[in-house]
Amino acid sequence: MLNYILAQAPAGGAGILGQVFLFGSIILIMYFFMIRPQQKKQKETKKFIEEIKKGDEVVTIGGIHGKVSSVEGDVVYIELDRGLKVKVEKSAISLDFSKKTASTK
Repeated sequence: MLNYILAQAPAGGAGILGQVFLFGSIILIMYFFMIRPQQKKQKETKKFIEEIKKGDEVVTIGGIHGKVSSVEGDVVYIELDRGLKVKVEKSAISLDFSKKTASTK
């Protein structure tokens, strides 16, 4: 009976090591396919918002299209039509929609 228990002990330790390796692999895969791309997109969006300048064609998250009339800190004035300006926060400007609009022109 004792020989039987001792013979099974190393196999149990190898099973735990295999599970740890599997769990580590899953975490690594999640990092490369989910976390890293999200961080990259956040960095790109932050850079886009910081670089907004007068004359840029932008689209807000709400779908309003216009041209940047002026930038004052975290506020952007968007000209929708001659004389019609809207005041929005920089964070309300969508990088994805602005890129799509720029690529269609």
